Amino acid sequence: MPVDRRQAAVFASALALRLLLLVLFPSLPDLLTGRVEVSTPVSSFKRLQEGLFLYMRNVSPYDGGVFHQAPLLLPTFALLPNSREFPLPTALFYSLIDLINANALITISDSGQAVSGRLFSALRKHIRWDGVSVAAWFLFNPFTIATCLGRSTGVFTTTGILYALSNAVSGNSLNAMLSLGFASYLSIYPALLFIPLILLCYDRRAQGSKPPSGVAIFAVQHLAIFLLTVAGLLGVSGLIVGDFSQFISATYGFQLLVPDLTPNVGLWWYFFIEMFDSFREFFLGVFWLHLAAYMGGLTVRLRRQPLFVITSLLGIFAVFKPYPSISDASLYFALLPLYRHLFPLMRYTFFAVSAILYATLLGPAFYHLWIYAGSGNANFFYAITLVWSLGLSILLADTIFAVLRDEWEQENPEMRGKEARQI
Repeated sequence: MPVDRRQAAVFASALALRLLLLVLFPSLPDLLTGRVEVSTPVSSFKRLQEGLFLYMRNVSPYDGGVFHQAPLLLPTFALLPNSREFPLPTALFYSLIDLINANALITISDSGQAVSGRLFSALRKHIRWDGVSVAAWFLFNPFTIATCLGRSTGVFTTTGILYALSNAVSGNSLNAMLSLGFASYLSIYPALLFIPLILLCYDRRAQGSKPPSGVAIFAVQHLAIFLLTVAGLLGVSGLIVGDFSQFISATYGFQLLVPDLTPNVGLWWYFFIEMFDSFREFFLGVFWLHLAAYMGGLTVRLRRQPLFVITSLLGIFAVFKPYPSISDASLYFALLPLYRHLFPLMRYTFFAVSAILYATLLGPAFYHLWIYAGSGNANFFYAITLVWSLGLSILLADTIFAVLRDEWEQENPEMRGKEARQI
């Protein structure tokens, strides 16, 4: 199999950049690990180290009340040397995970499913970037690099999601369900991608020589595979930690009930700090229902483009999930270049990018004023997280408008390039 020199150069440069930053700035990983923009209670490397310390001494990793991540991460990291004494192996491991994710992006991009599928074909499908360019955008994104050096365990969820997509666009629906099951095991929210992913798998298989008999039967069969995958991972986790109920409560119960209100780039923490306890259960249900509600509407309205539905849902998760970080935003940004053909139709790119850059630069400053300098309060940091969420929301709305405009121009070719106003 011939080696793509451009791909090899991009991958080698990305790996060299990460290792160079580690060598030049040895304290940078620990600095980033402590940043609330990079680490959350469910993805923090420091909390993983606490759980690993207990696990290596045959104590339940959840006894300390600090570790809230999947147990299968523990035997994986137990194979690596101590990251404080030997940081290079851990940094190399995370860098390789980034390269694996980039390889999945190349497969997704080269499949062409973002511009042409079973039920649609974009008018501007000739305007696109190749897979290596999309991978380079991901690998050299500062958010991706910060997540890698900060050693957030969110990268493993990213791997599961990207390989679910790469297998789906390749027609391998079985592996797609296995990958989605792995991602859902690590975090709850990827399970919401099941329906659009099933539609993507079905459309791709229907384009092959042996199309499936019906979408309902196809969905039920793959739902069984998905559930068996999650059940198998949960069973192995129970064997690792011993106390199954404690594991479920400390991981999925923690994510659902949001007891830790450590500041992050999301919208939940400040809201629940200010809320009376008597209303907490009600608004927890409202917030989760709000997060899940987008899946149905987007899937129905954009049935012909399930890959775009998944991309949009990932952007929504980056805004509205309880414990978001820049890892979620970097995954959404990684998939946006697949839709290069939509960029000419977008209207508010400048405002969205400006808001995101504004929040990226001022977020750490406002957090410092609040926590360390003592010259600000929680409103400082929460205000800048609102700007961050606003920028992502504008970008989401703009891309959805561009997709709808592209579909409308396809149905009304005489209106291509003309201004349209809703009456």
